[in-house]
Amino acid sequence: MNRSELVERLKERAELSKKEAEVIINTFFDSISEVLAEGERVEIRGFGSFTVKSYKPYVGRNPKSGEKIRVASKRLPFFKVGKDLKEMVDYKV
Repeated sequence: MNRSELVERLKERAELSKKEAEVIINTFFDSISEVLAEGERVEIRGFGSFTVKSYKPYVGRNPKSGEKIRVASKRLPFFKVGKDLKEMVDYKV
């Protein structure tokens, strides 16, 4: 499912206009992005949590040339699935 399909599903289930559904979806994702950019955690009970993990710099290799390269430290978003979602997905198999 992509963002436009999510907007369409919200529009149908909540009986909203497409514009209203887009505003809700955009606000939701923008809010999560802003909180993560500040280095904070977002937890949605039953769904999962979003955190920011910090990685130290390291020496890697260019896969094409084999040349050693220095990879700078970085911070990346990380998602950990919640227990309820994990059980729901596993049950549907």
